[in-house]
Amino acid sequence: MALEETMICAGFGARKGVSREAVLAALDAALTKHDIARDSLDALATVPQKGNEPGLTDAAKVLGLPLSIADENALQAAAAHCLTRSDHALSATGLPSASEAAALAVCGPAARLLGSRLTLDGVTCAIATTGRQS
Repeated sequence: MALEETMICAGFGARKGVSREAVLAALDAALTKHDIARDSLDALATVPQKGNEPGLTDAAKVLGLPLSIADENALQAAAAHCLTRSDHALSATGLPSASEAAALAVCGPAARLLGSRLTLDGVTCAIATTGRQS
């Protein structure tokens, strides 16, 4: 019997020009909300429009994690599973929540959100996992 490996991913949306510190603060708040340690994360994720945002890329470097740019098809598939609906995100990305859709898309089709996104200082962060619900 093969053991299923769990993946934990933090998805991000952000205002243009957010700082690395703002991204890390939002991440830490989201992780704390779900009682998850930073070193449990496997990846950071975002939408294609934010893939070169310095605050996000710098945060990924600090954490030593990849910043995965979610595939458009996977984002569209994940959109139906978002818990949040933001008019701003819909206008900017066509998604109900950029952070939630990115986290789900990068984790894959078996992913689930641990809760709705958290918003802090221009950054949205959502946590998704492939692990089973306890």
